[in-house]
Amino acid sequence: MTRRLLPMVILCLVAAIGRSAETADPRIENWHAWRGPLANGVAPNADPPTTWNETTNVKWKVPLPGEGSATPIVWNDRVFALAAARTDRAVETLPPPKAEPPGGYLTQRPKNYYRFVVMCFDRRTGKLVWQHVAAEAIPHEGRHATNTYASASPTTDGRRLYVSFGSRGIFAYDLDGAPLWQRDLGDVITRFGWGEGTSPVVHDGRLIVNGDHEGDSFLVVLDAATGETLWRADRDEVTSWATPLVVPHAGRTQLITPATRRITSYDLDTGEILWECGGLTTNVIPCPVVYGDLVICLSGHQRSAGCAVPLDSQGDVTGTDRIAWRLDRGTPYVPSPLLYGSLLYFTQSNRAILTCLDPAGGEPLAEGVRLPELKTLYASPVGAAGRVYFTSREGTTLVIKNQAELDVVALNRLDEGIDASPALVDREIFLRSQRHLYCIAEQ
Repeated sequence: MTRRLLPMVILCLVAAIGRSAETADPRIENWHAWRGPLANGVAPNADPPTTWNETTNVKWKVPLPGEGSATPIVWNDRVFALAAARTDRAVETLPPPKAEPPGGYLTQRPKNYYRFVVMCFDRRTGKLVWQHVAAEAIPHEGRHATNTYASASPTTDGRRLYVSFGSRGIFAYDLDGAPLWQRDLGDVITRFGWGEGTSPVVHDGRLIVNGDHEGDSFLVVLDAATGETLWRADRDEVTSWATPLVVPHAGRTQLITPATRRITSYDLDTGEILWECGGLTTNVIPCPVVYGDLVICLSGHQRSAGCAVPLDSQGDVTGTDRIAWRLDRGTPYVPSPLLYGSLLYFTQSNRAILTCLDPAGGEPLAEGVRLPELKTLYASPVGAAGRVYFTSREGTTLVIKNQAELDVVALNRLDEGIDASPALVDREIFLRSQRHLYCIAEQ
């Protein structure tokens, strides 16, 4: 069977199995991680609203105590969000940094303490159910003007909530807010001091944390119940902000980590390297997606790069004919791609210029398409009910049909900027703006 036919067969089998099989996994009905239940931006059973503004279809809106660009996550009747709140407590002078990135820091380290806050809200009312200050500290380095100190999205397996505040620590709570464990994995030194952002990933009782930085980069897999290290791999890498992807394939579970020097696939059980592939740009941020037997990785800092690598690869496949297809234009810098059925969507750099391509062969179905009324994007596109949602940094969300040809469904504006990706659950959309958390639903 050819590689092109295999994904279509898989899609047909999924359709034949039906919705009942999908709902057997409770993640399908929730948004448990920043790229959603399938790690590709799609909520297969959701049917969220298409129209809203500050006075229409806002079920509730609650203030947040500080900055953040972490996507809120949803599990049943609870919504979890993060914030970093700058306090008035400050020091007059700072000690010299313990280490500096190559080229030095281009950002200024703060003198104020920040509170790193974890919040749980009632999904029906927006009422605060519980809140914890996970840590209170002066960050050891600054951050890019468009980054925040709460940019890594939380995740849950339905038993525990897992939160990464990066160098401030990894924290686990039960869903009622009781602290369970925390780990300090040490300070990371990001490129030019632009700050941290890779989100933790939970899978089958294990919590995965990517620590690519300008120091001793690492990948660590923790026991999700205890926080104890199961295995740790040293990595010859520089700073990336990419969240790893877990992919069961052919009896093994691959842990795929895109980065500047290599895309690397590890065996999740053992830490063994299964395959590697170079060719991305610096500052890798987008999360990979899987289509059939291909994993697709994109990056877009200063130039465009993308490739589709077969999951059954072995060893170093850089520059070989094992790579199914390559891309050298139109790829995203900050936003991740959206894989919706047999269509792959992404925007050029951080601009509202859309490409839609065939993920099997990499052929563009539409490219250079200007998304109306949007300017810049950090949030990643999401999809549900045959629609795709693009949210801009200016707080505008464009809704289009899930098809290669641009067909606008609606355009929606809120009063604050948004960098966090939306979360889609059932008939609701959850949006984290600069200062508020919104629940959007038909009213």
